Amino acid sequence: MGKKQVFIIGGGAAGMMAAISARRRGADVTILERNPRVGKKILATGNGRCNFTNIHTEVDCYSGNDPHFASQALQNFDIDKTIRFFEKLGIAHKVEEAGKVYPMSDQASSILDVFLYELNQSGIKIVADALVKNIIPAQEKILLETENGQRYSADRLIIAAGGKAMPGSGSDGNGFELAKIIGHTVTGIFPALVQLMLEGNFFKSIEGVKFIGAAEILANDQSIIKDRGDILFTNYGVSGPPILQISRKAGELLQAGQNPYLKISILDQLSAEEISVLLSKRLQSAGKKPLDFSLVGLINKRLIPVILKQAGIKDIKQPAAAVSPEEQGKIAAILTDWRFKIRGTKGWNSAQVTAGGINTEEIDPLTMESKIVPGIYFCGEIIDIDGKCGGYNLQWAWSSGFAAGQNAAI
Repeated sequence: MGKKQVFIIGGGAAGMMAAISARRRGADVTILERNPRVGKKILATGNGRCNFTNIHTEVDCYSGNDPHFASQALQNFDIDKTIRFFEKLGIAHKVEEAGKVYPMSDQASSILDVFLYELNQSGIKIVADALVKNIIPAQEKILLETENGQRYSADRLIIAAGGKAMPGSGSDGNGFELAKIIGHTVTGIFPALVQLMLEGNFFKSIEGVKFIGAAEILANDQSIIKDRGDILFTNYGVSGPPILQISRKAGELLQAGQNPYLKISILDQLSAEEISVLLSKRLQSAGKKPLDFSLVGLINKRLIPVILKQAGIKDIKQPAAAVSPEEQGKIAAILTDWRFKIRGTKGWNSAQVTAGGINTEEIDPLTMESKIVPGIYFCGEIIDIDGKCGGYNLQWAWSSGFAAGQNAAI
């Protein structure tokens, strides 16, 4: 038997890792990339700095119909192996808050540069502007047809075409259609790590207001998931790291036809009772000061009129000392437990990752090989596995890509 001809659809993070992994095991490797160049999405990760893994990675950091599908790949190509792999390519690393690992250069382009060098040095062929439109599993080979009429014949095929998030990077769901052609099923997909759109007519007036607080997804008054950090009001609702982190649960509930709510605590370090006491003292000592002005210095002043109106206070200019205990209680309640109906998430252009994907029951978790068509493998975001914000999705790309490449080459 000669060298295996391994073709890879998609030159993103998972596809490039799969290519190097397969080449190092002796295969002839060709990447078919729909964009003019590979690795476009990598440049946008980590605000252009690329947090390429997270030292706290474990299977609990992932979601999907069966998150434990990810465990074998994550164990076989773990954090230490990932960091060593990139060190050998030239990436010095540093660990920042919440375990995020960045290149010492603070440039996502460094990751892409060393990949491109390695692909070139290894003799991996890259065919750009090659959008695969059809896959035909034949007797001994797998035939591929591109949109511009090119045909290729592969011994093994790795599909690393991404999901639907950030379609401008090339991942517009085409990979899911290819998977369906060969008999795979795709779960319900929806945007994840994405901003939330809320019901309310006052968001334009508080757009751009940022604070450190807590955000929580509620379903039937039960807390589902909570996170804390910088929260930003926008003209459609909310954004910020904690919002992105909890957004998947909101998307999941919306997909299931439920009505999730977002609970925001602006002053989350204090209980409602403590805030009531604090407010009472503050308003009494403010005396004749207008109520709205008496709250300046406690919360962002652009939030004050909105919060007072939400508390049902009609005259926000009344003397602070004249506010009733009942009204004080309502203000305190909003500062610790402000609830919004979630009307949706932002779309694919805003999402960092795709929730859902190819059904993991149809893929071997050790090798990433299709259980439906032998010789075809999957890796990365196209599979029904998605991670939290903070480097976890790139770690899944490296681990699943490594497994697919290793096994496709033999």
